[in-house]
Amino acid sequence: MSGPNGEPSVPVGQEEEEAEEASDEEYVALNLMLDQINSCLDNLEEKNDVLNAKLRELLESNRQVRMEFRQQVEATAPKDSQDNS
Repeated sequence: MSGPNGEPSVPVGQEEEEAEEASDEEYVALNLMLDQINSCLDNLEEKNDVLNAKLRELLESNRQVRMEFRQQVEATAPKDSQDNS
């Protein structure tokens, strides 16, 4: 039998129950997607932290090499140029 709008007659309670089940399934799917996104963001944050630490080490190493290079240049510079300054 059809309802007044040509739709199959479905008891009102059953229709609401189906809508709730669909809504629950959507929430579960959404929750899973959010968990995956959260996991990806955690991985990115961890990689970012590692890269940041490596860059800091590289910068510090570069500073030390530049200081050593300056000291070598100053030590090997001719004494005349230092006296004329």
